[in-house]
Amino acid sequence: MKRVFASIILIMLVNLVLTGCGSNSSTSTTTMQSQSGNVFVTGEDAPLPSVVGFDVTINSITLNGQSNSPQVISTPTTVDFARLLGLRSPLSFNSVPADTYSSATFVLVKPVISYVDMTQNPPALNTINGTLPQSPYTLTVNFPTPMVVGSNGLAGLKMDFDIRQSLAVGGNGQVTGVVNPAIYIKATRASDPDGQVTDLTGGLVSVNAAGNSFLIQGPYGRQLTIDVDSNTQFNSGWNINDLATPAIIGVQGVFQADGSLMASGVEVITTAQTFISGRVLQITVNGSDQAQSVTMWVGETGADLVSEVDSIQTVDISAVTAYDICFLDGPITAALFNNTSIEVGQRVFVGGSYVNSTFTSQMVSLRRQGIYGMFVPASVTATSGNAGSFQLSNNGLIGYAANGPVTVYTGNDTLFFNLTGLGALQADNTAVPLITRGLFLKDPVSGYPAIFAGLVAAPPQPN
Repeated sequence: MKRVFASIILIMLVNLVLTGCGSNSSTSTTTMQSQSGNVFVTGEDAPLPSVVGFDVTINSITLNGQSNSPQVISTPTTVDFARLLGLRSPLSFNSVPADTYSSATFVLVKPVISYVDMTQNPPALNTINGTLPQSPYTLTVNFPTPMVVGSNGLAGLKMDFDIRQSLAVGGNGQVTGVVNPAIYIKATRASDPDGQVTDLTGGLVSVNAAGNSFLIQGPYGRQLTIDVDSNTQFNSGWNINDLATPAIIGVQGVFQADGSLMASGVEVITTAQTFISGRVLQITVNGSDQAQSVTMWVGETGADLVSEVDSIQTVDISAVTAYDICFLDGPITAALFNNTSIEVGQRVFVGGSYVNSTFTSQMVSLRRQGIYGMFVPASVTATSGNAGSFQLSNNGLIGYAANGPVTVYTGNDTLFFNLTGLGALQADNTAVPLITRGLFLKDPVSGYPAIFAGLVAAPPQPN
């Protein structure tokens, strides 16, 4: 009976992940200059398993068109691409001349690489300054198909920084610091699955409840207007009327023609003053298997804890009773993620207060994350269409936590990119690299950690 109940929970979980990580494709238009359109730029990456941080400063991105060469990034912007596996964060939004653009030219400087040594106890962080072929380094990348920006139109530019191909490793597999950038770039639309913003966190600046919008201070120094409508999903009973500063907000959604985002999901991460976010490296538990502290690599923080970024910290969570899952709401979430189901490799936010130089944790939120690995041949179990599972071999934190290949659960709403679906993996039956995006959670059936995937993709190839 317990196993049947666990199986029912498993099916519900897959459905929750897929619907909770879905998109709202509604858009709006704004009248603009007749000879210009807008372009948004998002970033992703494909990592090396041990690399947890890869900060690259983009001095500029210039579009190369038939008649124009506008810059869509002109101010040096430092981006941590290692955080963006399978996730998309907004990098810029600009008005550019209407034209057909065939390539983009990047000017890059100052790569910094952070990687974790799990052989030490507690795990140790190593950071080295990367070296480019020259600095600044200029690279022009052709689009697979031209990007057409029409008058009053909205176009998107998706950038993948392939860390696996970009970072040189020695004979023992250690990162050497040599960086030869491999970048893939393509034109996309705001409503396309690979054009949507899936990773945006910022501090709440103001709320316009009557106008169904709010303003956040997002990454890279930009303030972004977030619109909501009846389709926007809020977490834990929140709504636009309850939002108030201070708060840290997570958003997923689509760009609109005026540069705002229409939110498909809004999560109030914490109403306290600050947070830390990163990947769990080690857990201490009490006699009841309840987590008492987590050692984590910190990739993001509130402004008052910025000195903790790119460091390993141990956080006391013994008094935390508030646990949630990003963009998911309902009574089942508390049973799926709590102080007995934290796993090494998970990406979490810990919200709390920072008073007299002391951080006090008040809540823990499980975040979606991307995971890279090799498909394990003959591991597919298909139940109906794309519903089923397969195994992924990962030699980083996820493989360490699973103590071998990890099971990936999929559903009929799972997005397959550069793949025709679960059946194609079953028929091909060869080891191929894959990226999955979803939740890394303890499987209620097996008790081992597993991936509940909203996306499965073959990595793009830089051109």
